[in-house]
Amino acid sequence: MPSLQRIESQVASLPESELRLFRSWFNEFDAQQWDRSLAADIDNSKLDSLAAEALAQYGAGQCKPL
Repeated sequence: MPSLQRIESQVASLPESELRLFRSWFNEFDAQQWDRSLAADIDNSKLDSLAAEALAQYGAGQCKPL
């Protein structure tokens, strides 16, 4: 059985209490992965054009207050 299918099967068979713990762990793991990915994109200037566009729109008065 491929590893993803094995993991899915194991997760599906967890008792409710362990599933809650797994969900909590995975949510934290996923958030950390997302944070690392975002930080890498920032470090590699992948968001610079979006920031420049947003600042230009703000400077031109094209933004609404939140």
